Amino acid sequence: MELSKIGVLTSGGDAPGMNACIRAVVRYGASCKLVVVGIRRGYAGLLEGDLVRLDSRAVANIIQRGGTILETARCEEMKTAEGLKKAIATLHREGIEGLITIGGDGTFRGAAALAEVGGIKVIGIPGTIDNDVYGTDYAIGFDTAINTALDAIDKIRDTAGSLQRPFFIEVMGRDRGFIALDVGIAGGAESILMPEAETKIEKLCLDMRRSFKRGKKSYIVIVAEGDEAGGVFPIAQQVWERLRLEYRICVLGHVQRGGSPTARDRILASQLGAAAVDALANGKTGYMVGELKGKISFTPLRETWEKRKELDSNLLKLTEILA
Repeated sequence: MELSKIGVLTSGGDAPGMNACIRAVVRYGASCKLVVVGIRRGYAGLLEGDLVRLDSRAVANIIQRGGTILETARCEEMKTAEGLKKAIATLHREGIEGLITIGGDGTFRGAAALAEVGGIKVIGIPGTIDNDVYGTDYAIGFDTAINTALDAIDKIRDTAGSLQRPFFIEVMGRDRGFIALDVGIAGGAESILMPEAETKIEKLCLDMRRSFKRGKKSYIVIVAEGDEAGGVFPIAQQVWERLRLEYRICVLGHVQRGGSPTARDRILASQLGAAAVDALANGKTGYMVGELKGKISFTPLRETWEKRKELDSNLLKLTEILA
């Protein structure tokens, strides 16, 4: 059976480039003679039937905007059997034959459940600044997030050098260190602390002491928010207790989620959006479309959260050498 009507939603944390992806889904869908329906507020909107028809005009002038015009929300009800039934009923009632979900692992779990329980055709697209989804080298929003963080770190470096103080900068990364690693290397950080590696306070203090003795004017420590030592505040406090160096803390927080997406994110979002529609139109279902080694790839949805995406080992080796 050929598809005639598909839905698209954004779920979980927002990421720059989601609008570019929605735009691609709608416009590529129109080129395939498909009706595209936007589902507001992710799975919460799906359960409530909060839908809007999208045509090419509806997605004009959104490619440069951060956030998501469809909005997003967490939805605990979607994790229940009753919530799943309501979602399936909405899709059937509205005649939506295929669904494209843009988000991270929680989003893909919901999509997989719709496919397995309700027989809904689904394709997932990775949209998360954490970049921790297995099956793609880059998720939509990651490039913008690291460039936003990098811009802040470059500015902090200026004042750190003037004041001759260590700065502890916390970046996002609840469970993984992808943002911390890339930002740390690009920003020339002296230390990068991530959940994937044990944080050794004594070694950090030793490195810091040696750096200032060598005449360095600044010392930047990048800390992923999920670092196993407890986060930026207790780490900075432990360093102060040992060295008695006056320091400053900067938590970049949700500023990393916003802003106009970079060219890299806009292009990636456009490619993945079109590929998702193409996959649905050709009968593919139960997969996430991503990019591996510069090429479009498809990964079974279950693998996106059951398998662990690893940090680049070559970048890990470079961190201490270049610092």
